Amino acid sequence: MNDYLQIAIKLAIGLFCLILQMNLLGKANLAPVSTLDQLQNYVLGGIIGGVIYNQQITILQFLLILVIWTFLVVLVKYMKENLAFMKRFVDGQPITVIKNGEVQVDACAKKGIAASDLMFKLRAANIYDTRQVKRAIQEQNGQLTIIQYGEEVVKFPIITNGVVDLDILESFDKDREWLDTELEKQNTTLNNVYLGQYINGKLELSTYK
Repeated sequence: MNDYLQIAIKLAIGLFCLILQMNLLGKANLAPVSTLDQLQNYVLGGIIGGVIYNQQITILQFLLILVIWTFLVVLVKYMKENLAFMKRFVDGQPITVIKNGEVQVDACAKKGIAASDLMFKLRAANIYDTRQVKRAIQEQNGQLTIIQYGEEVVKFPIITNGVVDLDILESFDKDREWLDTELEKQNTTLNNVYLGQYINGKLELSTYK
């Protein structure tokens, strides 16, 4: 009976920790789109599944393991959102695989993107000729974002959490000097920008209070 009680307590603690992490991380692990979200789910599931039936690990040890893991996840998330190099290290960077109708063969080969996989994703978007594509970017989660010629609205932002996406900036035929000038006009700095979008020829900013 004591064994079943210990298992029930561990399950309750694991459930509580899972709910706590979801709330701390904005429920990102419900629909994971980044490496950290995926790892969080895998490791947390492994910890809970591997520990609850192990009688040699006490409830206190189990609780401490979960606390340490939660602390590490929150710490990495904070660093990822505030340090550009940490974001690149954890999530990687979007890769431009087609630019102005030309396949970026070196970039695809470097990231191990097979030609068959690239064409499959293009066909899924009803595109059968790479020359129709102004820019195609493989996101961190493997999805392909496609901009065709004639599309005036690009579907992703220039700035996220103070980090500039130079590929997107270039797709608008703008450079970093232009961006710095626009930020100065709006009396703000890059670190203060939560979201920056280029809409109807203007830089629209959502800034931290």
